Amino acid sequence: MKLAITILGNKSAGLIAEISALLSLCQCEILEIRSAGLTRLTGLYLLIDGNWNQIAKLQALFEVLAKRYELDISFLRPEETNSLQAGVPCLLETISSEKKDVVATVSRFLLERAVSIEELSASRYPAPFFEHWIFSTKFIVLVPNNVSMLSLREDFLDFCDEQNIDGILEPIKR
Repeated sequence: MKLAITILGNKSAGLIAEISALLSLCQCEILEIRSAGLTRLTGLYLLIDGNWNQIAKLQALFEVLAKRYELDISFLRPEETNSLQAGVPCLLETISSEKKDVVATVSRFLLERAVSIEELSASRYPAPFFEHWIFSTKFIVLVPNNVSMLSLREDFLDFCDEQNIDGILEPIKR
């Protein structure tokens, strides 16, 4: 049985170590974990695996942890699937002067071409030597096998020219 857990709370030095100890205590296996600092907050995403009893025990322990650290914790049991999505994993990156709609316009571009977004990160930072802000995005996408990579890349470069952003789209090398 799998359990997805999202955690949001104030930064705490011992939080990840304590979460790891709880997972070990309950004999749950980490399938995936991500952590990010968001100003003074920490966001965590975990996908764990265990039997029904282990998962129930872990959820009860997380409730205690939530009170101690003042965390918002959500649980979701994803549907079990045995099939992996077919397609070509690609990296898509953009860099632009500060624009509020880059994520939305790139997401729409991908949706219109049936390309799924698997991961997304974005950040805003000051440009070196100038009093200007830069906005960058990094998408990991899955291009379906029936979509021509050459055509998609050409369409993406045309899209970037129209939006006045720099971008790359390339298959992920393993």
